[in-house]
Amino acid sequence: MTISLKRSIRLMVFLVLVWGGLPAYGQVARLQLNNLEKLSKKAAEVVDVQLDGPMLKLASKFLSQDEDAEAAEVKELVKDLKGIYVKSFEFDKEGEYSDDDVDAIRAQLKGPGWSRIVGVVSKREHENTEVYMMAMGAAESIQGLAIIAAEPKELTVVNILGPIDLDKLSALEGHMGVPKLDLEKGKAPVGRRAGSPDDKK
Repeated sequence: MTISLKRSIRLMVFLVLVWGGLPAYGQVARLQLNNLEKLSKKAAEVVDVQLDGPMLKLASKFLSQDEDAEAAEVKELVKDLKGIYVKSFEFDKEGEYSDDDVDAIRAQLKGPGWSRIVGVVSKREHENTEVYMMAMGAAESIQGLAIIAAEPKELTVVNILGPIDLDKLSALEGHMGVPKLDLEKGKAPVGRRAGSPDDKK
């Protein structure tokens, strides 16, 4: 057996061990956003953020250089996160992305553990913002979050892995690559999910 073959086998074994040791939410809560790549060619502005592991920790260190209360709140919020992924596209004209592009993301959010907790639709502005949460385990701890913000000339998808305080979610807006989404406007009370009986009263 050659040295290169031995190295290849060791590498494969290492990858299997690492993948097998990843938390379940890391495999389930992570959305596949590759279908949105094609929109980059049409967009006037593209934001692509992929922060996980060491990169997320490195990014949070820059926050410590700011001494304002907001930076401290954001740093506290992200310290236990496993990843932040953002795809955001701004177009010069309407109709550059399709319902199919968004539905491909929504289809993933119908998987086990995912629930839509916020849904804000503005027919006047033709805007639609949805927030989904993945809660798993006996205590139903939050293990993942997804945000879809669709406007006539903009499309943004945010995917956050790890425990996060919903009451402080808006603090992430404008930080770590997460754009301003005005989440506070349509925020549902924690503990009540969108589509629950309370919403029909």
